[in-house]
Amino acid sequence: MNSISKHQVRILPSLLAADFSRLGEEAQRALSAGAHGLHADVMDGQFVPPITFGADITRAVVEATGARVDAHLMIVEPEKQIEAFAKAGVKGITVHVEATAHLHRVLGMIRDAGCEAGVSLNPATPVTESLRYVMPLVDRVLIMTVNPGWGGQKFIPEGLDKVHKVARLIEAHESNARLQVDGGVTPENAGVLVRHGADELVAGSAVYKGDVAANIAAFESQIRAALTV
Repeated sequence: MNSISKHQVRILPSLLAADFSRLGEEAQRALSAGAHGLHADVMDGQFVPPITFGADITRAVVEATGARVDAHLMIVEPEKQIEAFAKAGVKGITVHVEATAHLHRVLGMIRDAGCEAGVSLNPATPVTESLRYVMPLVDRVLIMTVNPGWGGQKFIPEGLDKVHKVARLIEAHESNARLQVDGGVTPENAGVLVRHGADELVAGSAVYKGDVAANIAAFESQIRAALTV
């Protein structure tokens, strides 16, 4: 099977796995090693149990690095935070299908705020009915391959089939939406994810645990191998 995306594959380290006591330095370390941007996991203690950080911390990372930062809002009522994160300087804002009753409206709000609009699906959320009516507003689909809330979890194998289905859905709609995967992503599974259509790989522990430069190089090696199959 070969569903390699038409987009450049991006490696996006998750700040959730960084050392929060020196977040700017950690962000820059990943960028200097070749990361294509940063992924800010925003958690509110309601949609998922943990609480991480909000728009002010995200703004600080944007200003400290000048890099592309995308906000993944794992929060209830995300529509209340769109303006704040847009003003923080993020390039993209992703919300969960499961977190709002008005997904179409929220995606429109994100675009109106000048950001790329993303939609995320938890592991048990079906694909087609969740996405088919909003695809014209979608710049990114994020497939969660762990249950959201904590870093360091193991990849749920059934997520691979969902990646393939979403890749086909994006193609069927002739969309330019990017296909992002988050959860248990490692150099060991990066190649198969890319071959199934993923073009953005979010990784936390697999980047920040150990030698960041070596870890990102390992991702790049597996991605290059997948792209030359």
